[in-house]
Parts: sequence; structure tokens; C-alpha cells
Amino acid sequence: MLQQLYAQLRLYTNFFQPTMKLKSKERFGSRVKKSYHTPETPYQRVLTAEQVTAAAKKKLQQQYRLLNPAALKRAIDKYRKELFRLATKKRPVLKKPRHRNNH
Repeated sequence: MLQQLYAQLRLYTNFFQPTMKLKSKERFGSRVKKSYHTPETPYQRVLTAEQVTAAAKKKLQQQYRLLNPAALKRAIDKYRKELFRLATKKRPVLKKPRHRNNH
């Protein structure tokens, strides 16, 4: 169940969750001024990276076209709820067998 959740989360995070990457940081006395790049998803960053081959980019683009962010989110929520249910489920208490001393 956890592997299925992580598989869905990986797709949702890498293809649909933009993040802000730090561009620079300057210190002015005790204050620090940070500037960030425009928020992009990891997928968008890979497409603009020169180190990634065209074949790899094409494969990612094909995968992206097949994804539905709403369906991914529903699947993630379903797995989370099920994991929570399993974690909070009352388990029967197992009684330890009594050992009798036969003297």
C-alpha cells in the first residue's frame, strides 16, 4: 500500500507541484535577502536542462500527456485514508498462554 502511495506521490510531485529554487542569497548585516527563480515543477526543469537527452525529454513528455492530476490526487487521498485506517484499526489483544508449574 505504501509503495502504491509513493508511486502516485512521485508522479504528482514531479509533474504538477511547482517549487521555488533559490537563485541567490545576500547578507546585509544581520539581514539576509533571498531571491528565487520562477516556480517550476521538476518536470519543467528537466525539459529546460541541457544535460538531459532529447530522447529522455520525449519519454517524459509522453508520460506527462497520459497523466491526470485530479485522478492522481484522488488516488493519493484514497491510499492515505486507507493507510490511516489501517494504522488506527483496533487490533485484538493476544493473551499470552499461562504456563503451569506441574510440581
